[in-house]
Order: sequence, then C-alpha cells, then structure tokens
Amino acid sequence: MGHLLDGRWVTEAIDTKASGGKFERAAAQFRNWITPDGAPGPSGAGGFAAASGRYHLYVSYACPWAHRTLIFRSLKGLSDHIAVSAVHPDMLDEGWSFDDDFAGATGDALFNSGHAHDLYTRADPAYSGRATVPILWDKEQATIVSNESAEIIRMFNSAFDRITGNDLDFWPEALREEIEVVNTRIYDTLNNGVYRAGFASTQDAYEDAVYPLFDTLDWLEDRLSRNRFLIGDTLTEADWRLFTTLIRFDPVYHLHFKCNRRRIVDYPNLWAYTRALYQVPGIAETVKLDHIVRHYHYSHESINPNRIVPINPILDYDAPHGRGTSQIT
Repeated sequence: MGHLLDGRWVTEAIDTKASGGKFERAAAQFRNWITPDGAPGPSGAGGFAAASGRYHLYVSYACPWAHRTLIFRSLKGLSDHIAVSAVHPDMLDEGWSFDDDFAGATGDALFNSGHAHDLYTRADPAYSGRATVPILWDKEQATIVSNESAEIIRMFNSAFDRITGNDLDFWPEALREEIEVVNTRIYDTLNNGVYRAGFASTQDAYEDAVYPLFDTLDWLEDRLSRNRFLIGDTLTEADWRLFTTLIRFDPVYHLHFKCNRRRIVDYPNLWAYTRALYQVPGIAETVKLDHIVRHYHYSHESINPNRIVPINPILDYDAPHGRGTSQIT
C-alpha cells in the first residue's frame, strides 16, 4: 500500500508508530455532491446535476465502503444509469490495480488506467493522499465527484429519483436523528473497529478496539431481538452500512483481524438478520466472497506475510431467516 504525494506515488506500509500502535483512517478529500439540478450539496462545489450516463463508479468488490455504493446503485435502480468498473482484489505496492485477470475485475472502462491512483492524478495532478475506492467520476467535468462512500449512498438515495422513478427512501427525514446515532456507534466500534483491531501494532491498541467491537455486537444482537431492522420495522441506510461489515466478518475479520471472541453465526439474531439482508432482491449480486477473501489475506502482507488464503467456512446465506418478508420486492 502507499499514497500520492504531490501527484507522485509513494510506496509505504501503514505506519501506526505515531499513534501508539492505533490504526487511524484518513478522511476522504473529494466531497462534492450530485443533486437533482446541480445545485451545491452540503459540501464541495456545485455543477454536478443528476443525469443518466454522466457518472461512472469505480469500486472494489472486496471493500466494504465501496460495497455500500454498489448496494444503493442496485436498490435505487441506477444500474442502467451509472456504469461500474471493478478493480482487482489484490492491493499491492501501487494500491488498487485495474488488472483484469481475476473473475469480476473489469479493468478501467473509461481510461484503461493501470491503477486507481491514476484517476486521482487525472482529477488533480498535484493530489496528495490515499487512492481509495469508491470513486465517483464525472465524465462531463473530467473529475472525481466524491470518494466518500457515506455521502455517495445519500446521493444515490435521492438525487436520481426523477430519472429512475424509484422513490425508495433509506434516509427518511423523520428517522434521521436515530439513524445518525446508530450509524455513529456502528462506524466507530464495528465498521472501522475491525480495522483498528486488525491493524493494531500493540496489545493495548488491539484491546482498545476489540472489546468495544464485541460490546457493539452484543448490543446489536439484543436490539435485533426486539426490532426487525435497526430502526424498528423500517429498512434504512443504517442496516446497509452494517451489512457490509457483517457479510465480511466470519470469512475475514474473525480470523484475519483477530476479532475472534465470537462469529456472526454465533449470534442467532445477527446471523438471521444478515441472511435476511443478503436475500433482498439485487443484494446477493453485489457480494463477491472470492474477492473479499482473496483481497484481505493476499494484500495485507504485514498481517499475513506468506499470503496464504484460507479455505474458509461454508456459510449458507440463502438459508431461511425467519425475519419476515422484506419490504423491498
């Protein structure tokens, strides 16, 4: 792994010395918004109006943050309006690669780039920072709209509704305050908590991450014993932000990131809930476990220096879940 410094690629491993062994995630830097009429959004510049075929989404099927955007693209009927390019699951010295010799890896459909970092310097030749996915690219302005998944899914949730006629709302105004509270805990202790545990380089840093992580899983198990979804009977963005971590937990995080007190299959409500979300129409197609398992074990040389990819448990995500019929049909 590495980063761009003034437009030049610099190879380096994750350095946790300055933070006392703790993994710290860098903030996304492209924070523009697509809006129905191109008006400015909550951050960044205006001029990004919703239009069919104008935008291109770059993802990794392995990455939980990119996975969020694929889910919303599917749920909101955007597949015919926003095309996708998917990177190779191996993230090595030059970061995400557009090699296409792994099933599902597509190459860069727009520019035939070699790596994701080429898109960042195409947008800003002097860019400094990580070259992460997802990348939402604007073909009209030839730049990156956003590389912040939490904001991309909110754009997808509503900006294109007049084009698609799809009015499903996963961020309803009446529930936003509760959604934000739930999102914050899940992000801090679970979505990002698995990485804080996995990339910790001291025992204290690991334990500071892993104990709150399992406290949150216990909290979620209890919450889901009383609620169909995280916010009562309404399926919201909070559920999908959680799902991308849950679907990776037993195949990857339990072993690879040492989050091994319990598995998701050991939590009856969480395991049934994971299957229920997986079985929502259009979701299974966004889950590529071969990319997920390969990426983490092969790419993280500091954790798995021999790059041995485990055979993994056999999990039946299509088994009946008993949590009622999904509200999405």
